[in-house]
Amino acid sequence: MDYRAAVPEDLGRLKGMYKEIVKKMDEDGIQIWDEIYPCEFLESDIAGSRLYLMTEKDAPMAAFALCESNAGEGCVEWEDHNARALYLDRFGVNVCCLRRGVGSLMLERAKKTARDFGAEYLRLFVVDSNVPAALLYQKSGFVKAEGVYYEVIDDELVLREIGYEVRL
Repeated sequence: MDYRAAVPEDLGRLKGMYKEIVKKMDEDGIQIWDEIYPCEFLESDIAGSRLYLMTEKDAPMAAFALCESNAGEGCVEWEDHNARALYLDRFGVNVCCLRRGVGSLMLERAKKTARDFGAEYLRLFVVDSNVPAALLYQKSGFVKAEGVYYEVIDDELVLREIGYEVRL
């Protein structure tokens, strides 16, 4: 397995991976991602040097973005709000790699990468209906923060997001 920053040549394969993830999530009744999110953010993540991926034989196994901020960061009570933190976004595991430990391994890589960038905490938000993701984060040492971030998508869709963090 290879872990590295994503490059423009990875974009097509990454979009394919995320489209399969969206399809699987829809089948599982977790309808929070679509044809726009996260796929339309990947190119800017790559250009901003914040998208990381794990590959095996050039096929993406998992990916995530590490971001400096998050729109919901002020809506929950972090352990130390003033500490340097990075935010995990667009975390996805290839559907062919589910239940193989790839998600846990990738979260460990995310923690190390965030620590290498000088972060004291790695934080994230997960939609409350995405129970499998929340369980994975808890299993990987993330602790739920008090409070909720309500992300308004449009008049008909408001996502209830729960913050999690881990001290690095």
